[in-house]
Amino acid sequence: MTFGFAPSSAASTSSSAALSAASTTPLARTLEPAEWAAAGIPLLRNPREVVSGLYARHRPLPLTAVVAVLDPDERLLASASFKRRTAQADGWMLRNALLSQLRRVIPHDLRRRTPVRTAVLLYCREGDARWTEEDGAWMWGLRDACTLHGLRCGAYITLTRDGWQVLGEGRGGRSPSIGSVPEPFATAEAPPPLPRTGGAASDILSRVAAR
Repeated sequence: MTFGFAPSSAASTSSSAALSAASTTPLARTLEPAEWAAAGIPLLRNPREVVSGLYARHRPLPLTAVVAVLDPDERLLASASFKRRTAQADGWMLRNALLSQLRRVIPHDLRRRTPVRTAVLLYCREGDARWTEEDGAWMWGLRDACTLHGLRCGAYITLTRDGWQVLGEGRGGRSPSIGSVPEPFATAEAPPPLPRTGGAASDILSRVAAR
C-alpha cells in the first residue's frame, strides 16, 4: 500500500500552463554568454586550424552553419553544412536541424557513459563578433543536440566579414573571414570539394563531408 497526496486541479493546471509556456517561448531556448561560459565547454587546442579546415571544406556563406565532430585529438571525423531555413532564431528548431545533420554523418554515442567525441559549430553570419540572441539560440541548440546524440558540447564559433570568434572564450582571428581565400586544407586527409556551380538551387542543398 502506498500513501501520497494528489495535487489539486488548480496546481496541476498552473504547472501544465507554465510548462507549456516555457516550451513555446523562444527566449526560454537560448543561452546567455555567462551561461555558456559556466557550462564548462572544452577549449579547442588549435581553434584557428579547426576554423580554417572547416572553411576550406565547406566555403560557408552567410546564414550557413557547419557542424563538425572531432575525436579526442581534435581530428575531424565528420562534418555537415546547411542553410538556416527559419526566419526566427528558435533554439528548438535549430537543435532539430543540428541533430538531423549529426544523424546523417555519424552514429550516436548514447551507449557510452562519458562522451569521447566533441561537436563544434561554426556559424557564418553578417554583423560583428558580438553575441546576439541568434547566437544564444544556436548555443542552446548545439548543447541540446549533443546531449541527444551522446556527444560533448564543444565550441561555438562565428564567422563574419571581420574574421572568426570563439564566443565565450575571447579567442579569434581575422582569417578566414567571409569571402576570403581558403588556406591549405588541414583538418582532414581528403581535399576540399570543388566550388559549387549549380546556381541558387544548389546553394540551398546541404553539403555533407565525412571522413
